[in-house]
Amino acid sequence: MAMTDAPAAPANQQGLDILSTPREEMDLFPLDTFAYEFPGREITIKFEMPEFTAICPFSDFPDFAVIRLEYVPNERCVELKSLKLYINSFRNIRIFHEHVINVILEDFTRACDPLSVEIEGDFHIRGNIKTVVRASYKKK
Repeated sequence: MAMTDAPAAPANQQGLDILSTPREEMDLFPLDTFAYEFPGREITIKFEMPEFTAICPFSDFPDFAVIRLEYVPNERCVELKSLKLYINSFRNIRIFHEHVINVILEDFTRACDPLSVEIEGDFHIRGNIKTVVRASYKKK
């Protein structure tokens, strides 16, 4: 049997299908912003979203987390209702913990263009394992 004819190795040791929602199919609620009237005056804004849910693409079970977002606005601030609707729109999305935080970071940075942002996903214990994922961005 030639090397190219060998069966493909499973993507994971358990041989399970991983059905993550493709980024272009996520249909997340858009983040809205408003003008920050004091550009150049650095303030820190913190949000805690204690009821985050998404679907684990490996097990198809819901994942629960507290999402913490802290940022320093540049010229735009995020509008709270849109942030709530955005975070809640993850409920039917199949996504890994590590990817959730990166998607939020990308979308938030694109919408607000902050001076800096730190995002933490504090995921509830599953199978005796606690997961905390952090990502940050700083404007150059």
